[in-house]
Amino acid sequence: MIFRYFAAFIAAALLISYAGPIVLKLREFSLAAVVLIGVAMMLVDLWQSLKTKGE
Repeated sequence: MIFRYFAAFIAAALLISYAGPIVLKLREFSLAAVVLIGVAMMLVDLWQSLKTKGE
């Protein structure tokens, strides 16, 4: 169970650290909106997968 939380944290950190600098450098509102929607969708999916009983 701890491994699932650790993997979820690492996945979220990697996505944010990959997309963050691109958004900050380009400073486009539309790109930032798309990235924020993508991060929100990923976090909701991670939350739902962590709530279900795993293997």
